[in-house]
Amino acid sequence: MRHHASTGRSRLWLWGLWLAVFYGGWLILVAVFGHWQTAEDHWPMALAMALGSYAAGSTPMGGGTVGFPVLVLLFDMPASLGRDFSFAVQSIGMVSASIFILCRRQPLAWSMLRGAMLGSLVGTSLGIFLIAPFVADLWIKLTFAVLWGSFGVLHLYRLGEITSFTGDARGRERQDFSLGLVLGLLAGGFAAAVTGVGIDMVIYAALVVLCRVDLKIAIPTSVVIMAFTSVVGVVGKSLSGDWQPGVFGNWLAAAPVVALGAPLGVFVVSRIGRRPTLLVVAMLCVGQFVWTCFEESAVLGPRGLALAAMSLGVCILGFEWVRRIGMRLAGVDAGRTIHPGSQVPVSTGL
Repeated sequence: MRHHASTGRSRLWLWGLWLAVFYGGWLILVAVFGHWQTAEDHWPMALAMALGSYAAGSTPMGGGTVGFPVLVLLFDMPASLGRDFSFAVQSIGMVSASIFILCRRQPLAWSMLRGAMLGSLVGTSLGIFLIAPFVADLWIKLTFAVLWGSFGVLHLYRLGEITSFTGDARGRERQDFSLGLVLGLLAGGFAAAVTGVGIDMVIYAALVVLCRVDLKIAIPTSVVIMAFTSVVGVVGKSLSGDWQPGVFGNWLAAAPVVALGAPLGVFVVSRIGRRPTLLVVAMLCVGQFVWTCFEESAVLGPRGLALAAMSLGVCILGFEWVRRIGMRLAGVDAGRTIHPGSQVPVSTGL
């Protein structure tokens, strides 16, 4: 254990090198190319992403989970801008957190992660070109609200059970890879490409709700897949030439904050635990769903609001269905509520 920790510390110079390269490039942008005023004009986003980047490193909810509603709900910007900003800012914050995680040699669910990365490479790329351009801003906003709202509700009433799992990620590698491939393909194309986030939630849910893996493994794995998907998103958006106006200014202000904030989240929760942070972010996820419905109530009308509520319920039922499968595979009564600290058998593959 001591050798493992010392090796992790010795590799942190690679993370330091990444920071030096990034901050050097950022300083060139603001000092040499004269973008300091642009960064200064967008300082509120830097302030918002101080919280968003911490959540990105400490929970399965990417930095875009905060950046998207701040831009769209608080600043009244188009949802497509929130999506593009999520890709851009996570390509710095989540990548920085991922490098930090890898340098510390934290355990990851490698089989599912490899499959999800391959699936995301294909799904996100296709989604950016073939799906996202045809999704209206209102539906982008509602998709985000429903996905993360249901995820927040799940954590509010299953948090004790989720934080009680102690299983590792070793299992049936071929099945884990195949599951990750399918989930990465679908979540990349229909969630990440449309909202800028979501694939991290899907992989995390598969690991925790289905495979009953320890959060110390599931959350870092979700951080890495979101970092990879964000880079794919940035490349795809750049190739398509379809960046929304305003992304660069907000990114310029927020990037230097998230480059340190996300790794800080990784480090802090290793000391204080994940439960308090998960609880706060879950409440924020539910809050943004309520806020979105309130803001769009005039457009949606009673039927639209009812449809949004039904969609939230369907997503929650989907999580519960997957949970029951996971409990059955683990040999646990599917109707039983698991309390914190209780020991349950763990299944790590299908």
